[in-house]
Amino acid sequence: MWSCWRRWPCSVAILIISVTHKGTVTCVRKVGGGSLDPESIFEMTEQAFPTKKTVKKDEGKDAAIEELQKQIDDIVQDLNIMKEQQALQSVCLKGVKVHGKCFLAEPRKKSYHTAFDDCIALGGVLGTPLSKDQNDQLSDYVYQSIGPGEQIWLGISDMVTEGNWMDQVGNSILYKNWDSDSRSPKTDRSQNCVILSEATGGKWLDKNCREEKASVCEFNIV
Repeated sequence: MWSCWRRWPCSVAILIISVTHKGTVTCVRKVGGGSLDPESIFEMTEQAFPTKKTVKKDEGKDAAIEELQKQIDDIVQDLNIMKEQQALQSVCLKGVKVHGKCFLAEPRKKSYHTAFDDCIALGGVLGTPLSKDQNDQLSDYVYQSIGPGEQIWLGISDMVTEGNWMDQVGNSILYKNWDSDSRSPKTDRSQNCVILSEATGGKWLDKNCREEKASVCEFNIV
């Protein structure tokens, strides 16, 4: 059965819904160049499928509306994913892609917490290498984009428990690249955040989180 309802006589948008005799929605299609908000769609559905006296038909109508809501939610979710992918591609065009991730340098020096918040606002996190290969690539990117001898914040700290170094989601880190020559990490409650030093070939040092360093935001490529 094909049902069509215009919200306003002068509307340029038409919603076409195909429904089986059991109330299952098999197709939803919008015709015309206008836009339809969810509330309008529900009103159209009510008009196209008026309330019946029998419980069985009411249940069929409810099932059709629920199915329509699910399809609307799926469309909204797909649109949001597309927007995220487009934004991510714009960010990555300014940075570099490395093994399913992209890095974007921020040469301006900031405290750890400010750099952390700024990366989150962009949809990423502070760079956190999970292997020697990723650490080397991040160090090379720092050299090329920020400059030789620079230091950047990593998304690693022991602010929760002294000596328990964790990433930004609270997981203990498995890969480590501490600079043993500088005796890092130190047992010092004032040095809870980690930097990567390009000058030492990508070795890690623990620093006071209030110090100001450059940073690199990391994004997962969808």
